[in-house]
Amino acid sequence: MRRNVVVAGISLMMLFTFAGVLARPAAAPKNGSGTIVIVFKDGHRQTFNLSDIERVEFPAAALAAGDNSPANADAPPRGHYVGKWECGDGNGSNFYITLKESGDAMRSIGDEHGRWVYVNGEARVSWDDGAQDAIRKIGSHYQKFAYHEGKSFTDQPDNVTNAKLTNPRPI
Repeated sequence: MRRNVVVAGISLMMLFTFAGVLARPAAAPKNGSGTIVIVFKDGHRQTFNLSDIERVEFPAAALAAGDNSPANADAPPRGHYVGKWECGDGNGSNFYITLKESGDAMRSIGDEHGRWVYVNGEARVSWDDGAQDAIRKIGSHYQKFAYHEGKSFTDQPDNVTNAKLTNPRPI
């Protein structure tokens, strides 16, 4: 009799354990929407389900150490530069620079392609033809600084003109 009670008890425990496993919802797939992928400097990746994440924190010290943190607190965020900018060409005419979220850039003069990055609160564009432009906030307005091939963003610019975002939007 005692043996039957032990067998029945073990059977019930296994049944409840198995039922608990079946009742638990399946985890979201690790490669679809609802996930975030972190790519580390050494190239390895780690995927997390967004439902498992309570918050993401970036310590202030880590942000200050990065090359792309703004030099001052009044600098616009990176997203502010995304869009189509009307800029002077240095000869009295205007042209357009389009900055995309992906980091691609287009210049209406010669339909030139380039890449842009956000550095110290400004947009820096390196064009495929070797020229470079920077859009910077100066006071309450923006200016485009042009640099010919071979110059760096810290050299004296070849010309400085006004720049205006033609499609302002909330960030």
